[in-house]
Amino acid sequence: MRFFADREICYADILPPPEVRARIEVAVLNFLKILTCTDPAISDLLLINRKSSNRRVSQGLLTDDDTWIFLSRSFCKRTLMRANAAEAFIRVWKVMEMCFKILSQEKRVTQRELFYKLLCVSPDCFSSQLQVNRTIQDVVGLLRCSRYSLGIMASSRGIVAGRLLLQEPDKEVVDCSECGSSGYAISGDLDLLDRLVMKTDARYIIIVEKHAIFHRLAEDRVFNHIPSILITAKGYPDIATRFLLHRMSRTFPELPIMALVDWNPAGLAILCTFKFGSIGMGLEAYRYACNVKWLGLRGDDLQLIPEESLVSLKPRDLQIAKSLMSSETLQEKHREELALMVQSGKRAEIEALYFHGYDYLGKYIAKKIVQA
Repeated sequence: MRFFADREICYADILPPPEVRARIEVAVLNFLKILTCTDPAISDLLLINRKSSNRRVSQGLLTDDDTWIFLSRSFCKRTLMRANAAEAFIRVWKVMEMCFKILSQEKRVTQRELFYKLLCVSPDCFSSQLQVNRTIQDVVGLLRCSRYSLGIMASSRGIVAGRLLLQEPDKEVVDCSECGSSGYAISGDLDLLDRLVMKTDARYIIIVEKHAIFHRLAEDRVFNHIPSILITAKGYPDIATRFLLHRMSRTFPELPIMALVDWNPAGLAILCTFKFGSIGMGLEAYRYACNVKWLGLRGDDLQLIPEESLVSLKPRDLQIAKSLMSSETLQEKHREELALMVQSGKRAEIEALYFHGYDYLGKYIAKKIVQA
């Protein structure tokens, strides 16, 4: 897949289980071939480099509507010949072995389930969930197939409510406006999400950062006054929620997508993850990214919030801000907002708007949409 003349986009394929098993078998055969040749050696594993130095941005020619993060063709190694890399090398083979078994049994597991399984069978290699997560990305970079193709299912926290009709294969239609404040739970099965039949008469899709704010908006049935679909990942977005949002953006391309997040670096980071994807999943980012506008909170909303409700930025906030500032994906207007946060040393949470009453959120959203 060529991007202009001098770059190449690397991406992870969505493959059926037999093809994934075949790629694992080829990796094993290549390893054994080098090990048993006349000049035997332990072969290195070449993976797509996931460091920020290998990050590129696909930019729309006229607008930023189709912008996402991708990785170019640059490699890194997992080798048995360096002491500090040997464990990572072994972990890649352990995860591939486990994925081969999962696919052979026609099963799917979550990353958490995979961690506990590996903890039982290979306790010397895996001591944390983070090690498993990173190794999964290594295997994706080695085999060039999506994590879902490896038999690894997303753990979803996301829910959706509002003017959306959903129908799973061979199931009854679900009216998300009648699911109450709890909303419709988004499945972690990406294949199921891909086969959902969706219909809507909404005019907007609104991403809500916080579960509590989503609960308030759904309980107030704000989607009756503002014809909209509400969706939340209850914080940092998981893959399944991002996948469903991407599907909605393709199914309903005329609907603007807007994000309601806290006015702090973490809120902006959540918005950017929905919009551009993440560097850690650069091989799959284009499958989850979609054009998202920043509805609020914004710097000009601080006049609506009492000074006493503003909270000082924490060291973690400043760390996130520094990371965002170094990102080439960050738009100039968002960069200015971030600079204002750092300069003021303050952060504002959506709940601060309750100063004007618990029913004010709906009015605030309507006003921001009109201004946009």
